Amino acid sequence: MTTMRRVLTVTSALVLAAFGAFVLVSYVRGADARAEAGAVLVPVLVVSEEIPAGTPVDDLAGSVATEQVPQRLVATGALDDLTAVAGLSTTVDLLPGEQVVTGRFADPTVQAAGETTVPEGLQEVSLTLELQRAVGGDLAAGDLVGVYVSSGGLDVSTPAVTDLAVDQALVTQVSGTGTDLSGSGTTVTVTLALGQADAARVIAGQTQGDVWLTLQDSTGSADTSLTGTTTTAGENQ
Repeated sequence: MTTMRRVLTVTSALVLAAFGAFVLVSYVRGADARAEAGAVLVPVLVVSEEIPAGTPVDDLAGSVATEQVPQRLVATGALDDLTAVAGLSTTVDLLPGEQVVTGRFADPTVQAAGETTVPEGLQEVSLTLELQRAVGGDLAAGDLVGVYVSSGGLDVSTPAVTDLAVDQALVTQVSGTGTDLSGSGTTVTVTLALGQADAARVIAGQTQGDVWLTLQDSTGSADTSLTGTTTTAGENQ
């Protein structure tokens, strides 16, 4: 009898424990459901199928879907449409179920490591310039620059002529500074991505005159009148 009672006691304890666990789980689930029922839902883009790194935003439409997510669960930078990242590409693989956030997109021409790829159809040309001719050396891959070429001005009969040879040239690389051939000044080497005609103008400018770079924004030269030629009187040497 004693053994039977022990068995019954243990069995009863197990049944009660299982029942208690069931009640607890049911309560928690019910609480979650009640909480979700009263939660504020917001639309968020969610990945529906894997998206490889480097995918342009224009190709994402079939791989993301809008879902209603409780506001407290919305990730920082989550998107409800792709307008804010138009023209960009994914920087990492995006996996199904994750929210689409701004931090996973970047300009496709500018890599995370600070290197810039050369757009198709362009070629690279490097210029080694004194710092004052290259915005004090304060340039980085991805910057846009204007390339000015100045020639003449050796005497009164040959006035100095300055042309904006290239507008909005893409900087692809900036090397460390060095010392010029005379040993009197500091230089920096700036590599630009240029079309064939622009490359020819810049190379000719290096050979025949002085090249200066200006840092620009995406709108290009602020003064369109400078896309022509500026002439100043020369000085006697």
